[in-house]
Amino acid sequence: MQAVDRLKAGALAAEAVAAALVELELYSAPASNACTHILLDDDSPFTNAGMGSNLNLSGEIECDASIMDGKSLHYGAVGAISGIKNPVLVANRLLSEAQKGKLSAGRIPPCFLVGRGAHDWAVGHGIPPCPSEKMATKFSLSAYKRNKRKMALAEKMDTGHNHAKKRRQSSETENGSGCLDTVGAVVVDSEGNVAAAVSSGGLAMKHPGRVGQAAHYGCGCWAENAFNNPYSTAVSTSGCGEHLIRTMLARECSAALQSEDAHKALLEAMQNKFISSPFLAGEDRVLGGVIVLRCCRCVESPPSQNIQGILVEFLWSHTTESMCVGYMSAQDSKAKTHISRLPPGTVPGQCLAIEGGVCRLSVAE
Repeated sequence: MQAVDRLKAGALAAEAVAAALVELELYSAPASNACTHILLDDDSPFTNAGMGSNLNLSGEIECDASIMDGKSLHYGAVGAISGIKNPVLVANRLLSEAQKGKLSAGRIPPCFLVGRGAHDWAVGHGIPPCPSEKMATKFSLSAYKRNKRKMALAEKMDTGHNHAKKRRQSSETENGSGCLDTVGAVVVDSEGNVAAAVSSGGLAMKHPGRVGQAAHYGCGCWAENAFNNPYSTAVSTSGCGEHLIRTMLARECSAALQSEDAHKALLEAMQNKFISSPFLAGEDRVLGGVIVLRCCRCVESPPSQNIQGILVEFLWSHTTESMCVGYMSAQDSKAKTHISRLPPGTVPGQCLAIEGGVCRLSVAE
């Protein structure tokens, strides 16, 4: 990501987070709706989600998105959907429709739709279509043409002893070119309910119909209120979809965060369940990142005052070279943004960075 693009991405993250906080405070919206509001920045050409997403082998945009509500534990997702400007709106609508219960004749409402079926369902539920050609940007079209040239050159290479080299170069083309900035969000509201969401255009030059981690259950996002656990958790992931699917990283991180030390738990999960995962044996570069939110209720004052607080921990970790994050609480006057980077001298896909912070929110009962 170039310097100018980093600045724009940071500004975009700050704007989206601030707008979502307004949604929570002024309109008492569910946490899942606030997540959706953050992900509406997939309108931006600087993210690989919705508008400006990576193009597939056929030169088309197919997007994935999912959302999970920690209170109801419902989940909604779309995969390989075309012609919809904001795929996360469809995922959220699937979630909200499922929360209403069974359909006519006792039918089970869908939670995950793909392709044309997802598009038609969205339009049928009032979400306007957008011509696919209008979703491509100058940047995404330029990246597509550049990758096509690289693939054409690779096809001309000899087979045999060069086969493995060609496979590596093809992988580098997919993972190293074009925009890789998946959009994710984690939210906690004043009642301690959590939600998580993610939206992505997938890898550059992916095969048509490919569905990445952003749509898969337990892979793209996870949210779960405390219930019988000590903590409520919300997780959203980014990176190479196949790596994240095979490790179910979102759910793994959520489970790990029930340990007392959140920083240590996330570090061990990223190392043992992702970088060194037996499900990714043979992969020389394991690329991914997570944002995680963990919270629990705590007493802030004498019981007679009937005031409680929510202790919130927000952390992020990644094996990619960098990751942009933005965050804000009701106590902040403006959103904070940060470009997290791997430590100097480390190798992307083999090492990780981890950072975060803690805040305490007051809640009057």
